[in-house]
This record gives sequence, structure tokens and C-alpha cells, in this order.
Amino acid sequence: MANQKEKLKVIPLGGLGEIGKNITIFEYKNDIIIVDCGLSFPDEEMYGIDLVIPDFTYLIKNKNRVKSVVLTHGHEDHIGALPYLLKEVNVPVYGTRLTLGLLENKLKEHGLLRSSDLRIVKPKDEVQMGGFKVEFIRTGHSIADSVALAIKCEVATVVHTGDFKIDYTPIDEQVIDLHRFAELGQEGITLLIADSTNVERPGYSVSESTVGRTFFDLFQGVDSRIIVATFASNVHRVQQVINAAVHYGRKVAVSGRSMVNVVSVASELGYLNIPEGTLIDVNDIGKYAESEIVIITTGSQGEPMSGLSRMSISEHRKIEISKGDLVIISATPIPGNEKTVAQVINQLFKLGANVVYEKLAEVHVSGHACQEELKLIHTLVKPKFFLPAHGEFRMLMQHAMLAQNLGMPKENTFVSETGAILEIDHESAKITGRIPAGQTLVDGLGVGDVGNIVLRDRKHLSQDGLIIVVVTLNKDKGGVVAGPDIISRGFVYVRESGDLIEEAKSVVKDALSKCQEKQITEWSTIKSAIRDSLRQFLYEQTKRKPMILPIIMEV
Repeated sequence: MANQKEKLKVIPLGGLGEIGKNITIFEYKNDIIIVDCGLSFPDEEMYGIDLVIPDFTYLIKNKNRVKSVVLTHGHEDHIGALPYLLKEVNVPVYGTRLTLGLLENKLKEHGLLRSSDLRIVKPKDEVQMGGFKVEFIRTGHSIADSVALAIKCEVATVVHTGDFKIDYTPIDEQVIDLHRFAELGQEGITLLIADSTNVERPGYSVSESTVGRTFFDLFQGVDSRIIVATFASNVHRVQQVINAAVHYGRKVAVSGRSMVNVVSVASELGYLNIPEGTLIDVNDIGKYAESEIVIITTGSQGEPMSGLSRMSISEHRKIEISKGDLVIISATPIPGNEKTVAQVINQLFKLGANVVYEKLAEVHVSGHACQEELKLIHTLVKPKFFLPAHGEFRMLMQHAMLAQNLGMPKENTFVSETGAILEIDHESAKITGRIPAGQTLVDGLGVGDVGNIVLRDRKHLSQDGLIIVVVTLNKDKGGVVAGPDIISRGFVYVRESGDLIEEAKSVVKDALSKCQEKQITEWSTIKSAIRDSLRQFLYEQTKRKPMILPIIMEV
């Protein structure tokens, strides 16, 4: 039996207990490989934050041991944080053509394209990466060129499904390689890491091709413009919109930066088939009759700056919603986005558009496996141990129970968390410790410079507002030379609350007088006295607790 030092360590740095930010470390002897490197978007408590990326502390500390990054597919929650990692740990990146094509755009924006080592792989390829051999297995998902991974080292073989579904009629006719999963199961799999997103849904996911039929039905007999909002990365969905447009003799315009980028990359690499003369510039839509136009746009999640959101509030520079426009929202709201999507739909109806969304027609199908598909993968792979991934905690629990219902011993399933070290070999598996893990907040150009204290202050400001107290003191005698003046932002409007502000000034004067009597000259003590007395007064008067910022000047 291999000794303790020779076990394979599997360490998720994200994607467990959350949707997004997927990244997993595989460590054997002196070698590390990284699978995926995604981001997530801020929740409503993260005021002003643009992106959330994993904590790379452990990887930066061990960067000389990192052999490569391996990508399963090109979604943001799997590749979005890679530019931030490559700035610190510059290693080869392996991925399929479309995945790396989408990544190139990101690296270009960060000025990293020239220095990056991108290596294209295809399904069935096997690549040696230090002490690891990684095999790429074709799967299906809501983006083309998705792969699962078989990761082999001396003491273990791991199958990592990535995000997947089992679609027997995919748009590109590239069916998931179930045969290879079965072969690997026969060879013997130590650990399965699998997508848990749809584990709560019984049955099977619906084929992507059903959406194409819906588009054909919806486009039929429509005399107005047709606007379709979907995920930019869903190349197959975009292809089906184009197919329906071509069938009904319509031109296609693309709106939204990410949509333009993806359509450009996917066309260049041959993942989109667009007949010549079909694609037109969004500036030229006025040259055609409304019945000849289809617009594909971003904004299916109600994102404030996206194409559809701007159209819904009449702030889009080039496209204005006209009465009778058919708007198709081809996506399901991601949990947490339901409210913003509903607002966009309401606004579109107010502008006179006819809106079709998931509750009204089959205009979206999931890219993640449901229960019966997950059971099939488990049964084919026959792993000794199981680590559910890619899901909130309840999903991970449900997936572990699904594996147990298929006969896996409970002690062989590991509902883990970010940073936990799972040590495995062919004989045993055990969680043995933790490494630093969590999240790093990106705000503008700042990466990691906004922490809990700054977020707490932002929350405080957003809920209670700000009071600034400005006072000028005599440097020698300590008496008040000017002020106190009080400035209010987001608390009360000064002109309408004159009495309250005057009383507040008196409270500050009293606090300053007490400090002078006690011959207190330290600024920090004087500021605390102002803050404490004013906080108590304002709470008694208004039952509110604004942030209080005393500013003292000496002359």
C-alpha cells in the first residue's frame, strides 16, 4: 500500500457550496495541475464589487510545482479568473479550440496573450503533465467543445465530468462519448467528481434541438422584428436562431459586446455556420423592413448594462423597442436574477413588445444533467469514491445520496468544501486538512484590496447614510475656532432638517467642551467623543445609525 506521502491530493478552491468560481487542484508528489479557473458574480451584499475570483494564495506559494491548467469548457465560471491567475503563475493552458478561442479574447484584454502558452487539445487526446496523464473525453453541454477529464497518476485515476448533459441529438452531432466512460469504468476508477447542478431534477434533460423547433414555430408568420436574448456562450443556441432566420429570409444583427466577441470567434473557428450575406451590422438594421430582421442580443439575465436591459429602458444607442416587436428570452434566470429578469420583461411589455419567455414556450433547455443522466454516468464509471461538485450545499448532499442509492457506501462519498484536502489512493480516501481558500474581490483595477471591513462600511453607508462633522480647533489653547459644521449624505436632507442639524451641532459643541475641560488634546480621543455623543443623539431622535466621520483641523 502506498504510504501517506504518496497519496493524490484533491483540493477544490471553488465551485463547492456555490454555483460558479470552479477550480480544483490535483497534487501528487511534487506536481500540481489545476482544472478550470472560473469566476462568480457578486451577490447583493457585495456593494460595488465587479467580480469574485478564487483565493490563489496556495497556488502562488507553490507556483514552481504547478505544471499546467486544464480547462473543461469556455464558460465564465470555468475560465473567467484565469487571467488573474496567469499574472502570478504562468504555466501552459490546455483546452479545446473554442475554449481557448474564447480565452484569447480575455487574455488580450489583460495584455497577457503574447506571454501565455495555450495548447489546443481534442477529445481522445492524452497529455503527460509532470506526474499526471490527462485524457480528454467528449461531453455535451450548453457550449460547444466541452470535455470531461480522466486524470491518472501512479496511485489513482480520477474522472472529472466538468459540466455536462447527455444529449442524443446535439446540434453539432458530437454525442457524448459514453463508450469511453464505460471503458474507464472497466479499467477501474478511484474517484468520480461530477456536476451537481440539476441533481434535484428527476428524469432527463431536454435536447438542445427542441429549442430550434420552437424558434421555427415562433418565427412563422411574424411581420415585426424579432429580438432573441440568450447567453453569448451558447453557440448552439445562436446557431439555431440563425437557422430559423435564414429559413424565413431574415438578416441577423448581433448586439452586446460579449455576443459580438463570441459570434466572431465561433465563426472564425468554424463552430457557427452563417450563410454569406446573413450577418449585418447593427447600424444597418434601418435599411431593411422590420419583417426582414432578427437581432441576437445579450441580457437574458437582466444584467443592467446588457443589450436587452438597455433596450427595455430605451437607453440603447442603436435599437429602440417598437410596438409589436417579438422579444424571445431564451434562458432561465440564474437563482438570484429572477427579480431583474422580471423587471426587464415588464418594461418590454410596457413598450408594446410581445415577450416570450420560458414559462410561455420551450425557448430554453438546461445544459446540465438531471438525475437519470447522473445515474447513468455513475453506473458506467463505477467509482470507488465520489466527490460531488458544482453546486450549492444542498445539491452536493442530494448528489451524494444519489450515489449511495446506487450502492456506494456512505463513507465513500465526500460532501466537501472549498479548501478541504481529500487524500486518496486505490485503497482509501480521507479528508486530512485544509489550505487557505475563499474568495478574492475584484473592484475596478483593484484585486483583493476590498475586504470585509470595506464591504461592511459600504453596507453601512448604503443603509444608513453618512454624517460628516467638520471642526477647527486652536492648536495652542484647544478651543473651537470654527464650526462645528455638519454635512449629511444619504441620511437627511439638510435644508429640510434644519432643527435636527442645529441640535446635532450643539451636541458636538458639548462634547468638545467636555474634552477641553479635561484637557484632552489627542485627536483620536476627541473624534471618539464626537462620534459617541452624536451617535446616541441621532439614534434617540431618528432611530437611525448613520456613519459618522469627524474631521478636525488645527490652526
